[in-house]
Amino acid sequence: MKKSTPITRGLIALIATAMIAQTSIVHAEMIGAEAVMSVQSQAEQDRAKVQAFVDRANVKERLQAMGVSGLAAKDRVAAMTEAEVHALAQRIDGMPAGGALSNNDLIIILLVAILVAILI
Repeated sequence: MKKSTPITRGLIALIATAMIAQTSIVHAEMIGAEAVMSVQSQAEQDRAKVQAFVDRANVKERLQAMGVSGLAAKDRVAAMTEAEVHALAQRIDGMPAGGALSNNDLIIILLVAILVAILI
């Protein structure tokens, strides 16, 4: 067996130190009930906001004009995923107060409703 030289020992120590320095420290802890509840409550708030939007009289009129009944719209909102509901709730928040829906907004709502109906 060969004896290791001081240069080899130094190189091995340098490589070992570099490898140890690259490892990341992992920290895990329990998630509190408050954090879980806040995520669930946000999803519930978004769904309630979209449901209230669909319940408005002018929205019902526009949906009926497009051939979608109010009950079908409610069912479709109930069947939407949390991500879809959140995206739609953000669009509702971004609309001007008292403003009417544009044709693009109605088309997007209708497309989402149709996609949800197809996926069911």
